[in-house]
Amino acid sequence: MAELRTDPLTGLTVAVDGRRQARPRARSADCPFCPGGLEAPEEYRVRRFPNRWPALDGGRCEVLLYAPEHGASWATMGLQQATRAVELWSECTEELGTRPDVGYVLLFENRGADAGATVDHPHGQAFGLPGVPPAPATQLERSRALGRCALCEGPPKELVVAEEGGWRAWVPEAPLFPYALRLAPRVHLPDLPGAGAAGRRELAALLTRVLGGVDALFGRPAPYLLWVHQRPADGGEWPWAHLYLEINVVWRAPGTPRYIAAGELGSGMYFTPLEPERAAETLRGV
Repeated sequence: MAELRTDPLTGLTVAVDGRRQARPRARSADCPFCPGGLEAPEEYRVRRFPNRWPALDGGRCEVLLYAPEHGASWATMGLQQATRAVELWSECTEELGTRPDVGYVLLFENRGADAGATVDHPHGQAFGLPGVPPAPATQLERSRALGRCALCEGPPKELVVAEEGGWRAWVPEAPLFPYALRLAPRVHLPDLPGAGAAGRRELAALLTRVLGGVDALFGRPAPYLLWVHQRPADGGEWPWAHLYLEINVVWRAPGTPRYIAAGELGSGMYFTPLEPERAAETLRGV
């Protein structure tokens, strides 16, 4: 059983589960996510299933397979398949969010070994958390206190990288990583189910475009951390909830990781070696 422990000094809550230390690392030769593999015995287009090594108990951790091809990515899978993957995100959000023991559905992806992925196959994960975790809770409280939604206001134009229908991608004004992207609908939409089929297709098109640009910039598939924040699933109103995605490339140059170091973790203040305006200009030009 996973145990939630809270540090009495910092207030930080951590899920502790020693079973996860035994997670295997799989590459293409023994991939459990390829059709016919351990977790995908049949052919599929997209697939979701309970995580064999869950961070939370009760079937609240799922693996989401984006495509059957081992070498596929958002950049290469094409709009139709990318749309299927976004629809899988939406389906998982709806179904996990109806559970009485789930108050927040976190969708995320660790891509590449440098980003912590243990399997190369294109996939993401979903956690059905018991309550709203600190990161989205802080953003929601900030919007409530200010009485405005920063995502609705939109970014400065020099930070915008690409637009697709009702969606926009830009480099945040204060990114934690040199090459970071934020994707959000221009109108105030709370979650992926609320975005509608057309909106989810536009998101898929934007993902293929900007992540294709990231891979082109680095000259190879770049490792990144991706997560989706959306309306909590606890039944509250949450009028300030605005759907958005964060993407952080963990390289600062091809093959060179950008480490979050002691000065940053110890202070809670982060230092980036590249101006966001330059990063946005570079990504626009790829």
